[in-house]
Formats: sequence, structure tokens, C-alpha cells
Amino acid sequence: MAMNDPLAAVFAQIYNSEIKGKEECLVRLNSIFIQKVLNILKLHNYIGDFELINKERGGVLKIILLGNINKCNVIKPRYAVSKNNFEKYEKRYLPAKGFGIIIVSTSKGLMTHEEAIEKKIGGKLIAYCY
Repeated sequence: MAMNDPLAAVFAQIYNSEIKGKEECLVRLNSIFIQKVLNILKLHNYIGDFELINKERGGVLKIILLGNINKCNVIKPRYAVSKNNFEKYEKRYLPAKGFGIIIVSTSKGLMTHEEAIEKKIGGKLIAYCY
């Protein structure tokens, strides 16, 4: 199976497990980047804890689901966004203002669009979740 976007595959697995009402999701794709994205989802209470089990050959991520995700997906192409231009993308990817998060890759690391606005920095759009 050719894998062009591992993060998209992880998001699809989480979303599919969510709509089936499962309590946890096992993901065979793992990277530091994916773990950082999952950490942001965890901080904003979209998922519970996650842990790396079966560490050989990359390992398996076990993600606890809370049933809080209505929709999550990656943003392709990864649009570059300036510090004053987030509103356009909020309208495009989120259902309402202040509802949901857009994950942004900035020069200061991964963060939500709200944190990027607060710190007055732009970056590249990675994913959204609400």
C-alpha cells in the first residue's frame, strides 16, 4: 500500500474509529511529527492519551478516543499563511468562529492557529479538527 501522507492516514483512522463509536484506535504509522500533532489534539481535548506500544519496527500508537471529534483532516496543499491571514482559512475549514482548531507549522514549532495569532507568526497549515 503506497503511503503519500501518513498524517492523513492517521486522521482517517481516528475519524473512522470515532464515527464507529470505538473507545480506542490502533495506528501503525508513527513519527515524531505525528506524535506532536496528536499531542495538540490531546491538549485541546479531542483525544485522550496515546502511547507507543510494540516498539519494534516503528511501533503501534494506541490512541484513546473521547468521542469529541466531529471532523478532522489534513489540509492539502499545505498553504502558507501570514500572521494576519488566518480568518480566511478559519472560514474555509472550521464550522464557526472559535469552534475547532487549525494546526499550523511555524518557525516556533507546531501550534494551533489561535496560538499563532497570539504570537503574531504565520506558517503552513497542516490539519484541522472540530
